[in-house]
Amino acid sequence: MLTLKMIVFAGLVSSVAAGQWAQISNGNPWNSIRGSDKYRCGYCGPPRNGRKHLAVIVKCQDGSGVYAPFSGLIVRCIKPFGNNNAIDDGILLSEVKTGSCIKLAFIRPLRSRGWIRKGSKIGVMLPMQSVYPDISSHVRIQNCDHSNPTGNL
Repeated sequence: MLTLKMIVFAGLVSSVAAGQWAQISNGNPWNSIRGSDKYRCGYCGPPRNGRKHLAVIVKCQDGSGVYAPFSGLIVRCIKPFGNNNAIDDGILLSEVKTGSCIKLAFIRPLRSRGWIRKGSKIGVMLPMQSVYPDISSHVRIQNCDHSNPTGNL
């Protein structure tokens, strides 16, 4: 029981430590989460393919600018799913003060590393409709420690 309490506490500290995030994409000033569509729900937690969905899906139109949710470091580019389709790109961002990090998927990064300021443009939303017709286009955000990022939106 004590171990469970420690895990829950660590998850709360890591997700809360980063604070309120800036606007993630053009046209979505409140970082609204995608509801349900034919490709599932955008909230963190529901089951997906027999596992818990660990990311949150923030609405973003194809071609829109994507912005840094906090000041920190672009650590590297990522291939979130490793299938090299038209949307298999993203970045790993680290917040230096807290040590927390996030993965942002389905964006074409403007650069592959370096310091960024909260709210600065870091990429462009990739053409999600070309891979998943009729999906609600979105940026996928996952905390590196697998805690729920929703509280920071």
